[in-house]
Amino acid sequence: MSRILTSPEEIRQWATARGGNPMLMDTPDVHEERRLLQITFGQHALNAERNEGPDVNPYGGWYLTDWDEWFAEFDKQGLAIKVNEDQPGTLSNDFRFVPRNESKEDQTTDAARQPPNISIKNPDPADRSS
Repeated sequence: MSRILTSPEEIRQWATARGGNPMLMDTPDVHEERRLLQITFGQHALNAERNEGPDVNPYGGWYLTDWDEWFAEFDKQGLAIKVNEDQPGTLSNDFRFVPRNESKEDQTTDAARQPPNISIKNPDPADRSS
């Protein structure tokens, strides 16, 4: 089961509980500069080369930022975060960005909306051994 987070306080609490830190990366686009958002967990935040993120970018790479700057970009892009419900004894840091303006139905994959591809029929009495 998953849930959608849109509140800055809720997102910050979720990330902080898992040791998460906000990151941004500025990337050139055809018409304008784009900013990519990420939340990094664990050792990525300690890299001293100013390439704190998981990917190397020739334009400068990921950089740690404060939550205020991160949320300003998060709101500008109209995003929400889809996270897994916590299971007892574990804190999953899996998440993905989803458009904020979609309904919860739109944020579900097509595969999840389809009924299972199985059929159940009653047993044929002739198949039973005596």
